[in-house]
Amino acid sequence: MNSGEDEVLDSVAVLGDPVRRRLYQEVVAAAPAAVGRDGAAAAVGISRSLAAFHLDRLVEAGLLAVTYQRLSGRTGPGAGRPAKLYQRAPGERELSLPPRSYDSVARVLADVVDRAGLDLELQSAAREAGARATAGDGPDPVTELRERGYEPYWDESALRLHNCPFRSLAEEFPALICGMNLALIEGLLPGCAGGEGWTAALDPLPEGCCVSLRSEAGAL
Repeated sequence: MNSGEDEVLDSVAVLGDPVRRRLYQEVVAAAPAAVGRDGAAAAVGISRSLAAFHLDRLVEAGLLAVTYQRLSGRTGPGAGRPAKLYQRAPGERELSLPPRSYDSVARVLADVVDRAGLDLELQSAAREAGARATAGDGPDPVTELRERGYEPYWDESALRLHNCPFRSLAEEFPALICGMNLALIEGLLPGCAGGEGWTAALDPLPEGCCVSLRSEAGAL
């Protein structure tokens, strides 16, 4: 086993603790902004000191990153010490036993489609794949997107997607993959419960997925 696999296995082992896993999945990874110890502790229902211990263990494992910020918004003398905040660490971790290389194949296929100018054909296939995936039997759109790893959250009237499941490919082939992603989500929506009143559009932010969604009913 190589060092990269050892590192991923160590990270997985850290998440074996149920409290630590909840802190990572439900609090920090799902939040659109960095989270403090008090907020994390309250969300999971544990003491601040216990939350700090588990959060710092996740930092040591490379799963979380630390930033410091004065939550009061004040600066200068008397503003107090900056709070220690936690956010998901950049980068991706994948584990396959035995090792597989699907990402390499995906890059080759994306390169072929991009060079051939088959964007519209790819979007059509993605829209059809989305429709087949729900086929009138899907959960509500928020649940469907959460189960697919998009990590949705409400930002005023728009549903934003904290995570892009295709990030590495989107960084290399942005127009191709973002168009495919939008088409896939558009295909999913009609088959979701209440999905007829939803629309999706390309609306990129500096972080997260390039697609945002809106519902006729507003934030649920």
